[in-house]
Amino acid sequence: MSTALVTGATSGIGLSFAHQLAERGHDVVLVARDRARLENVSDDLRAKYGVGTEILVADLSDRAETGKVAERLADQARPVDLLVNNAGYSLRKRFLDNDVEVEEAAFDVLARAVLVLSHAAGNAMRLRGHGAIVNVSSVAGEISSGTYSAAKSFVTVFTEALAVELKDTGVTATALLPGFTHTEFHQRAGHNMSRIPRFMWLQADRLVRDCLEDVAKGKVVSVPGPQYKAIVAALPLVPRPVVRARSRLVHRPKHK
Repeated sequence: MSTALVTGATSGIGLSFAHQLAERGHDVVLVARDRARLENVSDDLRAKYGVGTEILVADLSDRAETGKVAERLADQARPVDLLVNNAGYSLRKRFLDNDVEVEEAAFDVLARAVLVLSHAAGNAMRLRGHGAIVNVSSVAGEISSGTYSAAKSFVTVFTEALAVELKDTGVTATALLPGFTHTEFHQRAGHNMSRIPRFMWLQADRLVRDCLEDVAKGKVVSVPGPQYKAIVAALPLVPRPVVRARSRLVHRPKHK
């Protein structure tokens, strides 16, 4: 039986990955900050799907705790066959209104942890000759909506570069670029999403299912939903000043 490791596994897209991978027969290593929520998810997966679960309590803004997750991924005695780098959050205020330490912590979760954990998993999987890495990026990485967009842009390009490096090794790397998705994400960040039309919203379960199908096909970039496929295809044709102007309307962080 294969094993998957999912970061940010207690809510939203990460929780959906955990359930769908367990349903497909994977044992699951669950990574998040909240032990109580991890235990609830673990119990639920065991009861519903009869799979093995493991809990790793880790704050990925902490380098030592990120290192512990990396050590688990590198453990050849307990191989992880699929890594889902999903953990992430958006900030309530704009870049210059935040303390720089707040921005650094977010960057560590959104970008540095993806790099560190992909490095550990990629090397371990390459030695075994099989495996898959899924890095949850965002359509936001294609625009210019604050440091969140910048970090997600890094995740997408990094994953593409990793896929090139892993070619012909039996290991794949896929960047998932969801758009607006019904989760706790925007409420936690305090964003006003009332102006976003209904047709732009995705369901987490559907986008995860589509992503896993793309992973099985070896696709490097997975964009769920026809509306976002069209947007991602069209954006390179739009002048960047127009993109920047429209990016301000996507969400409006609270001012200081």
